[in-house]
This record gives sequence, structure tokens and C-alpha cells, in this order.
Amino acid sequence: HTPQGTYSVTFMAYDNQWDSADQIPQRAVDQGIIDTYGSLDTSVGGKSSRYSLSGQWSGNDGWSANLYAIQSNMNLWSDFTYYLDNPAQGDQFEQVDKRWIYGGEVKRVLPFGGNYSGQAQYGAQFRYDDIGEVALYNTQDRTRFNTIRKDKVSEKSIGLYAMADVDLTPKLSLMGGARYDYFAADVESDLSANSGSAGEGIASLKGGLSYAFNDAWEAYLNAGQGFHSNDARGATIEIDPQSGTPVDSVDLLVRSVGAETGVRFSTPGLFNASLAFWWLKLDSELLFVGDAGNTEASRPSERYGVEFAGYYRLQKNVNLDFEASYTESRFTDTVAGEGKYIDGALPVVVSAGISHMPDLGWRQSLRIRHLGARPLTSDNSVKSKDSTVLNGSIGYAWKKWRTELEVFNLLGSRDHDIDYYYTSRLSFEPAQGVDDIHFHPVEPRALRFKVSYFF
Repeated sequence: HTPQGTYSVTFMAYDNQWDSADQIPQRAVDQGIIDTYGSLDTSVGGKSSRYSLSGQWSGNDGWSANLYAIQSNMNLWSDFTYYLDNPAQGDQFEQVDKRWIYGGEVKRVLPFGGNYSGQAQYGAQFRYDDIGEVALYNTQDRTRFNTIRKDKVSEKSIGLYAMADVDLTPKLSLMGGARYDYFAADVESDLSANSGSAGEGIASLKGGLSYAFNDAWEAYLNAGQGFHSNDARGATIEIDPQSGTPVDSVDLLVRSVGAETGVRFSTPGLFNASLAFWWLKLDSELLFVGDAGNTEASRPSERYGVEFAGYYRLQKNVNLDFEASYTESRFTDTVAGEGKYIDGALPVVVSAGISHMPDLGWRQSLRIRHLGARPLTSDNSVKSKDSTVLNGSIGYAWKKWRTELEVFNLLGSRDHDIDYYYTSRLSFEPAQGVDDIHFHPVEPRALRFKVSYFF
């Protein structure tokens, strides 16, 4: 702290390597080749590191700024299709991403009075990704034997924004904002046809109204525009690096439009809840591609749903919570041979918990999570099963010490955490492979013990 403001510096470091199973085909489990927690390729896994240095400054006149620098490296080995594309050496592949990231933000928050009270905010955000290597290799037991694609990418973005919150009356508030973003990317590919530059800007508007009926009840309506960015390599691509056939490039930025309305109820210290209805339209989905291990731009879509969240203080230090959502997700265009369902889009999510967390003494909690069945194909002919997991913990707190024993998957659920449907081939199967559900199981029952000391 200084008379001019507050300064802080943060350094973080992360380094890890692991062996882990990819999703596995249901038929391999049904035939007894592996069990639910087995793997058809025991050499998959990865290693990654991330080091970051950031600085923050907050002045006394509403100005604030932050800067950051991040070094990030990742090597990820995966095997989704086994012997479908390469019967001799297998389909394992390695994804590499080595980059430096630089960025920051400068903004100012200004309260204002007069006939209407509130605050205004404006600022700028910027980011530069210097990607020295982003690549895909064919591998066997983590040893490279072929380069599918290798690129260097630099991507720059800047965003300018302004927004304001205004209390029009003691009960009615108005919020509005505008933003402009510009992205520019340069791709240097090992296949010259896929090298190039792309740049695109996009403006977004948002607004909202809220009305407080009394101290407990409030209603609101928000609407706005947004966007997501596609992989820069997809914006300059001309030739598929695996097949050698011409392909269409994608837009660097993709528009989204959404709205939400709902009510909130709050009794301070006892109960608060919210009920929201929302809608979202995307000009292009990003879908997971099982045999490539990445995402690709897909069809336009529309989603709408309802969400409820409630939190209740049952008694001192005992809290109940419940959250539930229902979503309809559909593609909005028509493609011959394809349906309207979005692969993997969750229709139902429910979570609930009870916790007893006093400052001193025994502490306990139970938490349940339920994911509903979801479509795995666009015609909804193949669906996943639903999934339910119960977790719990018990601990003790005294003075500055805390102990805690966490139990994951308390009831030993054998459900699937996530499912995909695509073609793969085991070594003894026909060359064209077999369409099947591939899944990650819910982690088996596990214990974790923690001891903490607070200074």
C-alpha cells in the first residue's frame, strides 16, 4: 500500500506429468478384454508446465491495471481409434503446444451522482500469444514416426469497452455496455498452402434492466451479443494435412447472441434463490472430433433452458444447497443425412449438498451430482446413460489446524463420466472398424486426507 494506491505481484508455477487412460470402447469391456478402468493403450498420458508472473495496481482515483506473462508447454499423447487408420503401428498421436502469453488490462471505474446514481467503467484489454510450436504427430509408445502438421502461430487481440450501471429510481436499475474486439493471427505451417494471415474485428452490445419489488424480491432482464474465436490454423487452412484434399477455412470470430430473464429472492443470512430462463444462439458450434483429438467448427445452433439455484441456512453452520438446469440444444440448419441434435449436449444437470462447517470442531459435508442422458449422434439414435455420483467429507478444526478426509464416489458408482460415439478398430476387427460408444468411467471410490495450518 502506498498513498498513490495498492500494488501486488504474483508468481505461480505448475509442472506435472501423468499416465492416464483415454476413453475406452464399450465392446472391449463387454468382451472382457479390459475392465471398466482399463486401457487399450497404456502409454497415453501427458506432461505440462505453466509458469506465470503478474502484477496488479489499483489507484485511488478509480484507475487500475494488470500485466501478466505466462510460459506454457504441453505434450499430450492420445489414442482414440487404436488400429483404424494405421493397422501396423496404431493410431496414437501426440499434440504439442509451446507458447508464451503476454497480456494485461487498463481500466477506470467512475462513480457518478446527480439525478441518477451509479458507476461507469471503461478500459482496454490486450493479449499476445507467441506459439513457437503447435503440432500433431503420429506416435507409437510416445515415439514420433510421422509429422501430421507443425505450425508456428502468433495471435494478437485487443478489446476496448465501456459500460455503465445506473439507478433510474430506488427500485429500477439500468445496465448497458459496448465492446469492440480485434483479432489478428499469422500462421507459419510446414505445408506452405496452410500458411497465411487472418484478421477480424467484431462489435458487441449488451444491456439489462432490474427491478426490486422489495428488499427480498428482484426481477431482471439481460440481453447481449458475444463471440468465440476459432483456431487460427482453421482460418488460414486450404489443404487437409492428412488427406491432402482441399478444405474450406473458417471465420476467425463467430457471433453469439443471448438473453436471460428471471427472479431472485434473498433473505440475508437465511435463504436465497434464483430462477432464470435463458436463450443462446451461435453462428457456429465447436464440436469434438474423436479421431483427431481436437475441435472443429460446425453448424449454427440454438439453445434455451431454465435454471434454478437455492441456498438455505438450516441452522447455525448447517447449509443446504440445490441447483438444477434443463436445456434444449439444437442445430438450426438442415444438412442432408444429419439430424438436429448437438452431440454431447447435456439436457439435465442437478447438484445438491448439505454441509456442517463450524469454525472449530467436527465438520461434515455430502454432495450429489447428476448428469442426464444426452444425445451422442445428431439424429438422437444413440444416447448416453445418465450419471450420478455422491461425494462426502469429514474433518476436524481446532485453533489454526484443519484436517479433512474426503471420499470421492462414496457409493462406488460405475456410471460414465462422459461418452462419445464414433468408429474405432481393435487389432482383430474388420478394416472398416466398428461404431461404438467410447467412455470415461466415473473415478472409482477414492480417499484423500488433508492437513492444513493457517498462519
